[in-house]
Amino acid sequence: MIRWQLAILCSVVLCASARADEPPHYTFSPQPPGTIVQSQLVYLAGEGMHSQWRGVLSKKLVGAAHGTSFYQWYLSFYAIDGAVYRLKYRSPDARVPFSRVTKAQGAAMWFPVQDAKITGTGELMGAGAQQAVVQSHESAADCGTARVDVFFYGSAMQRVMTTLSMENPCELSASVIHGAHGDSLQLTGPYYAANAPLCCPTKPKVTAKLHFHNGTWIEEPPYFKILK
Repeated sequence: MIRWQLAILCSVVLCASARADEPPHYTFSPQPPGTIVQSQLVYLAGEGMHSQWRGVLSKKLVGAAHGTSFYQWYLSFYAIDGAVYRLKYRSPDARVPFSRVTKAQGAAMWFPVQDAKITGTGELMGAGAQQAVVQSHESAADCGTARVDVFFYGSAMQRVMTTLSMENPCELSASVIHGAHGDSLQLTGPYYAANAPLCCPTKPKVTAKLHFHNGTWIEEPPYFKILK
């Protein structure tokens, strides 16, 4: 019994030390544009030594008028290299999830209005590596479009990409569920049937669960639109 307990303790300690190898005074190269809103540690390529990544949300002021500020948002993914996190992915240079914010013709306004959040990380595609879940929202004249993107590191192509993207009118939020049988993704938002107007969702609030099985994402019930 004692030997078994020691084995568990050693396993926990080794795991903790492997995941605690991030330098205490790291830098980003290049720096995220504007002001950092959120910085999330994630093990996109596994949880070995020196394998940390960071997902960073930042925003940069593009204009202001009548007491309202307008921002371009950025999502950046960095991989550790010594004490430096080096850029591997950035939106809106990459198309997901942000568009380019531009000034409206004849008015001191900039669109689309953007917002975003890294809602969590988890081993959604199986044990060994984590994925990062990002929810975002863009709007102009109406309630806009909400989306959820799940980012992973494609080892075959040696780059960060999306494994899942979902979209919904007006609202869509995501959370990672850590269960006894693995991690899954929970989505919440209004449900719109095919011909429902934006003002009047078919159901004001529903929840769907997604899990990854045999290389495919499965949504139950299928309330929200899967883009890929």
